[in-house]
Amino acid sequence: MTASAHPHTRVMVELGDRSYPVDIGPGVRHALAGVIAGLGAQRVAMVSARPDGWLPDPGVPSVVLRARDGEADKSLATVEELCREFVRFGLTRSDAVVSCGGGTTTDVVGLAAALYHRGVPVVHLPTSLLAQVDASVGGKTAVNLPEGKNLVGAFWQPSAVLCDTDYLETLPAAEMLNGYGEIARCHFIGAGDLRGLPLPEQIAASVALKASVVSADERDSGLRHVLNYGHTLGHALEIVTDFRLRHGEGVAIGTVFAGRLALALGRIDEARAAEHLEVVRSYGLPFALPADADPGRLIEVMRLDKKATDGLTFVLDGPGGPELVSGLAEETVAAALAGMDRADSYHRH
Repeated sequence: MTASAHPHTRVMVELGDRSYPVDIGPGVRHALAGVIAGLGAQRVAMVSARPDGWLPDPGVPSVVLRARDGEADKSLATVEELCREFVRFGLTRSDAVVSCGGGTTTDVVGLAAALYHRGVPVVHLPTSLLAQVDASVGGKTAVNLPEGKNLVGAFWQPSAVLCDTDYLETLPAAEMLNGYGEIARCHFIGAGDLRGLPLPEQIAASVALKASVVSADERDSGLRHVLNYGHTLGHALEIVTDFRLRHGEGVAIGTVFAGRLALALGRIDEARAAEHLEVVRSYGLPFALPADADPGRLIEVMRLDKKATDGLTFVLDGPGGPELVSGLAEETVAAALAGMDRADSYHRH
């Protein structure tokens, strides 16, 4: 099968001479050899968290390095090991790295590519819905520290992203849900109502929204904060549940919370706050806080969020759309948390 055998959508991330395409559709992974040829790379290190059968032919000599999706391997130690493997293979600055896996693999491989020889080209083949709609696009790469998520990273744009929707057919329901958390939050940051659209269109709309924001604010100095909608509480929930809640699930609950907090601050009305809950529920996503999540601990972790340069900081909906709101009183945040539904049915998938 070739990439042209089926219709696919191309979204461009416009960054001047570093612009790159995101191709979405069935079979687009088979365009990899053409992408590598266009880069002029003589050899490729392919870092994959998926079976070998998922890897397309890069068209040049290559080595396959094993990766594992999951927060446990999203560390500087993994980045170091990958870079050492690149050396053993003889990878040079004019060669390329390819990632094949979910969001954590995309993040780790992207950071390794950013650091190796101070930067080598990277092409992403995201295999999870979460990675296709979010992690693979925009050039943010990062790993975790014991103290928090994504605290060590770099901006390193890929040379191309191939979102092959064939990959999604093998995903378990829980992993699809993980991606829908990011799609649901797009409803409140400018993508419009994506409910009911075919999945490739939902992915393309989410990518197009992210591409437009990244083009306007690559380095996260202003507008790009809107992409973190629902993420402040979402990340905290991941940490306090020891990642029992997946990223997209945390973001979904965080999106409902963002609606409640914006309502408490008088930024939106009751109907708009209710819309947050309605949209999240319509995707089959969790919307309630885990019963065992301690509000005090959540607030403590949210204070460590990368956006929190001035006290508790959230991206919140408002009359002019979503924006960063800083310096919120702990009591206000605690009261909004107290008003959230609670659920004791969350378990590690």
